[in-house]
Amino acid sequence: MTDLKGLILSGGAGTRLRPITHTSAKQLVPVANKPVLFYGIEALVDAGVTDIGIIIDPVTGIEIRESVGDGSSFGAKVTYIEQDRPAGLAHAVLTAEEFLDGAPFVMYLGDNLLRNGIAGLADTFRKESPDAIILLTKVDDPSSYGVAELDGEKVVRLVEKPKDPPSDMALVGVYLFSPAIMDAARRLEPSARGELEITEGIQLLIDDGSDVRSEIVTGWWKDTGQLDDMLDANRLVLEEIGTDIAGTIDGSKVEGRVILEEGAVLRNSVVRGPAVIASGATVENAYIGPYTSIGKDVVVRNSEIEHSILLSGSSVQNLETRIEASLLGRNVKVSRSVGLPKTMRMLIGDRSEIEII
Repeated sequence: MTDLKGLILSGGAGTRLRPITHTSAKQLVPVANKPVLFYGIEALVDAGVTDIGIIIDPVTGIEIRESVGDGSSFGAKVTYIEQDRPAGLAHAVLTAEEFLDGAPFVMYLGDNLLRNGIAGLADTFRKESPDAIILLTKVDDPSSYGVAELDGEKVVRLVEKPKDPPSDMALVGVYLFSPAIMDAARRLEPSARGELEITEGIQLLIDDGSDVRSEIVTGWWKDTGQLDDMLDANRLVLEEIGTDIAGTIDGSKVEGRVILEEGAVLRNSVVRGPAVIASGATVENAYIGPYTSIGKDVVVRNSEIEHSILLSGSSVQNLETRIEASLLGRNVKVSRSVGLPKTMRMLIGDRSEIEII
């Protein structure tokens, strides 16, 4: 078999994470201070897939190019492929036809996280050369996903976001394909959503008698397209960190597993891990609770934060109540003048400035 190529899909408007995604690609929102997209690139490289095409849109693609570069920092070679409109996953495959050049490939949705990666899956695909391998996992709300109907372990039917799901087994955003998927994609007509659905393309392979296999995900999987999922992914990744104290601790207490990067400063504060605090951050007279990621140059002063993500340059000062389960965009300012404590839950876009009064 010709070696696998990688195809990462990083277009789309990210409407479920607005207002963050009004000013930033959803795939670049960080989990444990690393952009979600980077986890996908690393998963491909770990699986020996280093020739990677990234599907981008004309707007957010500029930021993705700047963040990823030529891929050399990941040990990969990255080619950017512009998709003129979000017309479905199968449309993205057709858009990448020149890059793929008849090679088998792994298609990875850029806002997905898989705990155990895809190395074993890629090895199986290389050795046994099926026409497709899809990943499945049990979900509570299958009507929100592409869903597989199974006969034992055999996939007999796929349905995209069904109103009446045939099972609770959803397709995870990672697929392995032979070039046969390209011919199937060409035969598709737009769905009711106006898109070329990859589920319908895989269904054509099944109907043609092709070798389409499924694997159940081991470990956790997260589609980080919504706030709760982003925070949950942050929690899951932080669960696995170690302790690395390279910053400055002044009159502060650090409990549990905490990463304090060089250039970060803790003064008269308490940090309970797992948590990560990036370089340039200042935490003063504050409490940082578990499952919190503090980005570069963030300032937290006279405030409490837990189970949250603060992007670079943001500032939280003088709050009398704890911020929980929140995502603050870049250069956000949250402060308090007077008033009684109240619980806050926020999704705040870049360059916002909020004063609690």
